[in-house]
Amino acid sequence: MKLVFATHNENKVKEVKSLLPKNFKILSLNDIGCFDEIPETSQTIEGNAQLKVAYVKTNFGLDCFADDTGLEVDALNGEPGVFSARYAGEQKSDDDNMNKLLQNLQNKDNRNAQFKTVIHLNLPNLQKTFTG
Repeated sequence: MKLVFATHNENKVKEVKSLLPKNFKILSLNDIGCFDEIPETSQTIEGNAQLKVAYVKTNFGLDCFADDTGLEVDALNGEPGVFSARYAGEQKSDDDNMNKLLQNLQNKDNRNAQFKTVIHLNLPNLQKTFTG
């Protein structure tokens, strides 16, 4: 079975390949000639995973899955959540995001947090969302 993983992150692709049986052929966006940055305009992590899958299906007609992940901090009512990658701005700087997060956590005792990952799978007769 051939599936596109809607990512440009080759390390993610390698990790997924190592987890699946050899009869799965996993292709990245680069492998199919998609060098676009797929817009993540949804207000939810689930929505962004679905947007990526829909983009590949619409523009390339290929079976696909996509992921999106966000950090949810209890003391910040779930922030940064869907905006984790661009929490401190569109430049998507890990250092800026971390500094903003630490600044927003000043004077907060509860620093409980979790990563939420959603994977959306799009096959001809099946659309499935997995959350972890």
